[in-house]
Amino acid sequence: MSTFQKESHLANTSHVAEGSISLEGMHSSVPVPEIGASFWKKWRAFVGPAILISVGYMDPGNWGTDLAAGAQFKYGLLWVVAVSSLMAIILQVISARLGVVTGKDLAQCCRDWYPSWTRLPNWILCECAIGACDLAEVLGSAVAINLLFHIPLFWAVIITSIDVLLLLALQGFGIRKIEAIVLILVGTISVCYGIELFVLPQTQPNLLEMGHALIHPGFSQSGIHSALVQSRQFQKDEASIRSAIRFNTIDSTASLTIAFFVNAAILTLAALVFYGKSSVTAAGGQVVSFSETTDWIRIAYLTLAPLLGTATASLLFVIALFASGQSSTITGTLAGQVVMEGFMSWRLRPWLRRFITRAFAVIPAILVIGLKGDSSVNDLLTLSQVILALQLPFAMFPLLQFTSSKAKMGKWKLGKFLLITGWITAIIITAMDLIGLPDSIKSAWAIMH
Repeated sequence: MSTFQKESHLANTSHVAEGSISLEGMHSSVPVPEIGASFWKKWRAFVGPAILISVGYMDPGNWGTDLAAGAQFKYGLLWVVAVSSLMAIILQVISARLGVVTGKDLAQCCRDWYPSWTRLPNWILCECAIGACDLAEVLGSAVAINLLFHIPLFWAVIITSIDVLLLLALQGFGIRKIEAIVLILVGTISVCYGIELFVLPQTQPNLLEMGHALIHPGFSQSGIHSALVQSRQFQKDEASIRSAIRFNTIDSTASLTIAFFVNAAILTLAALVFYGKSSVTAAGGQVVSFSETTDWIRIAYLTLAPLLGTATASLLFVIALFASGQSSTITGTLAGQVVMEGFMSWRLRPWLRRFITRAFAVIPAILVIGLKGDSSVNDLLTLSQVILALQLPFAMFPLLQFTSSKAKMGKWKLGKFLLITGWITAIIITAMDLIGLPDSIKSAWAIMH
């Protein structure tokens, strides 16, 4: 037995001894072909986990940010979307590497390798982040239901709670079926924006101007993956590990590149439709003015039809918004299960786990919308993004610490490129969090009052 195989065996043994696996029904449930199989056959086996991850980068919270950026700065912040996507690819590649090599997700690594007193606060922080993420999904789906069927937003939020039944049904079909459904939803989003930007003649962008904005940045102008990769049943020999890392890297890069194009498309659409205007005339003749508190998602729907000369654009927008909320909520449930089982080794029935996750999102939404009305959607989306931003360093630094360690990763510790770019990414994001912390706290306080 080679040194690396001994290290892998010890890691797996300690994993079994210290805690059971997360997502037990899905763990090692997808067979992987032998090393000598063709590239495409192996790729089909590994593709999937990053698709589930990518939806978190195109949820309704991101939509609100993209729409505001395009409306206010045209293509000026397109480079920010590109840099953010590149950072996301780097971190997700590293996260997948941790899961492949150690056989543990990030939550389990923190539980096993950090002092026991850190488990509860780490778990609480992760649950807050998952609740905040789910809040954005609830609002996106609720706004779509409200716009499609004219159901009051308050009741639309309550209706979104019913998707717990959808999630329970999906988990019984296995990880491959979940990946396929999310792929269809992501495909729906992509097709909708492809039609709006490249088929409808009124919204075809200036590609040269967009390219200039990407390569000339301007500054005058805001961990579940390590578990999902373990759904693949690959061997722990050196060749199998190398192959798994390679194909998970391809999977992450391809899926998050799609997420970049979706976010760029949303920003571009807002730039084409809203930039340079202080108000627009919506269907029915009412004049909608723009301000710092503008609910861009709702205004985008109201104004697309008269501005583009077709109601098709508005319908496509709402369908894409609903698909975004539903696909993101699927991964939110899996994330909640991973962190609870990983940090605390607690196992709950799927319906109860889903109920807890959704309650964290639905209750604040119902309270705020009930007190402040439909105009509070933008505030709630802002609050969700603030919480997620503040939580991110608590995931990035443990991830980089573990994957940079030869004791934890053996010969598979991060190479120079991922080591340098990973730490630079973490430092930049954390610095931006600290710089924006006073404004974030002020925004959160204003929303809660």
